[in-house]
Amino acid sequence: MIDPAKVQTRNADGITAPLRHATFRRIWLASLLSNLGILIQGVGAAWAMTQMTSSADKVALVQTALLLPVMLISIPAGAIADMYDRRIVALAALGISFAGATALKVVAWLGLVTPNLLLVLCFVVGGGMALMGPSWQSSVGEQVQSEAQLPAAIALNGISYNIARSVGPAIGGMVVASAGAVVAFALNSLLYLPLMAALFLWQRISAPSRLPREGLNRAMVSGVRYIKNSPSIKIVLARTLVTGVVGGAITALMPLAARDLLHGDAQTYGIMLGAFGLGAVISALNISEVRKRMSGEAAIRACALSMGAAIAAVALSRELVLTAAALVLAGAVWMMAWAVFNIGVQLSAPRWVAGRSLAAYQAASSGGIAVGSGGWGYLTDAAGVEAALLVSAALMLASPLIGLWLPMPRVIARGEEAKLLADPEVRLDLTGRSGPLVVEIEYRVAQENARAFHGVMQDVQLSRQRNGAYGWSIARDIANPELWTERYHCPTWLDYLRWRNRSTQSERELERRAIRFHIGSSPVRVRRMLERPFGSVRWKDDTPDHTTETLPEIPSGKGRTRLAASANEVNPCAERHRKAASGSQ
Repeated sequence: MIDPAKVQTRNADGITAPLRHATFRRIWLASLLSNLGILIQGVGAAWAMTQMTSSADKVALVQTALLLPVMLISIPAGAIADMYDRRIVALAALGISFAGATALKVVAWLGLVTPNLLLVLCFVVGGGMALMGPSWQSSVGEQVQSEAQLPAAIALNGISYNIARSVGPAIGGMVVASAGAVVAFALNSLLYLPLMAALFLWQRISAPSRLPREGLNRAMVSGVRYIKNSPSIKIVLARTLVTGVVGGAITALMPLAARDLLHGDAQTYGIMLGAFGLGAVISALNISEVRKRMSGEAAIRACALSMGAAIAAVALSRELVLTAAALVLAGAVWMMAWAVFNIGVQLSAPRWVAGRSLAAYQAASSGGIAVGSGGWGYLTDAAGVEAALLVSAALMLASPLIGLWLPMPRVIARGEEAKLLADPEVRLDLTGRSGPLVVEIEYRVAQENARAFHGVMQDVQLSRQRNGAYGWSIARDIANPELWTERYHCPTWLDYLRWRNRSTQSERELERRAIRFHIGSSPVRVRRMLERPFGSVRWKDDTPDHTTETLPEIPSGKGRTRLAASANEVNPCAERHRKAASGSQ
């Protein structure tokens, strides 16, 4: 007899489960067409460059021009995605790419395209896609409305791109061979429209924040600070960068491999890209099974070794069938590696900083491929296509050694948002810009637990700092060794209010672990102080203070938590201590 619970779980975890959501399905189908157009344009641009110049570095720079904007504007793009309506941001970004693609079509039709102009317009198209990326990817969870289906939705987006890759380049090659690059550019312009329409029709519901929006500069700093203090995300980004730099040779040099190693034409190049895309589709369909059977580190190592072997086969092969078979393998492991990296970042970042974390991932991946592509182009000019691909294969085979120092973190699920905390009691007139705010927390810890407590506080430090605190320190009283004082700063009162409610449930639990070390009948003592530099205090009693700002209350029943029960700043065992002191326990 079939267990209904197992069936329900299997349906929820299946690769097609996100397609049951109408919004995701509509956007996914439209993105399939958009990806098809982008790849057709990519074939046209790369082949047009081979016709205008014989320089290998110019050909490789086509991919650099499309991907370099991701590295350059990813951080502001991620901040914008977290600050504004992600649907509107994605529509504006698509408009930029559409304008660049249309301009490329017009100059090609007029016969005015040059190598440098082609690179500039490819850069504009890439800039629009770079701005769109964080908004689109960080909104996937909203489209499926289920954390359990997020990995499948991420894999489906990869399938969308790679289905397009499996047929788009072949179509692009045929279009370029029969009608020229200008028709390929025109098709790309038209295929942007369905995705723009799908995003326009999406009725996204976004709850307004109780606090004012961060400024762009402050939001960028917040994103960088979060990533800097998140070891798991930093490891994923480092491995992503290495994979992009080393493995990017296969996509950057594929037009030259088609021309110089296989002595083919645009259609040959299209077939090669199609084989690569076919492998990626096969891989994406099995991503859930691979994640169940292998850890992140094991999957990345297997992908790197397989990728190295496939690149070496492409370098040594002179037969289209053998090259295509190697590219199917390369496409499969290439897609698998990026899916593992992407899922690792998305499930490591809370919602408030998801766009900025994904932007950093895109900067590492696309930036690595873009920079690597330029380098592989120069190496090809000096040593030839075969030698460049063999060097790439050797480095890819050696890349798993990085895992000895930077093993992939074990990520299970995204940090769930915790309940909102009530604002602390304030008797001093404050504005949102009042600050800096200094917080001191006193713990009493048994001396035999000092080392364990200090170890937990190092993790607490990272939690405080990535959510917005700075100047963190922990000190021990030399006259009373049981007394420990934690101290940190927030730039302004408004920043402190944001900081209080950015913690995830796992971070709140980490703080409770630290508080459990506290002994005695009194709860952990918290002081919040406003630093007052010279000149900030009124000189006379009748001098008015700055105008105060009243922030909306956290509604009762909407996650409001009494300060006395705050996991951030009080002792959850305080009641037990009080009972023990009174002799009731």
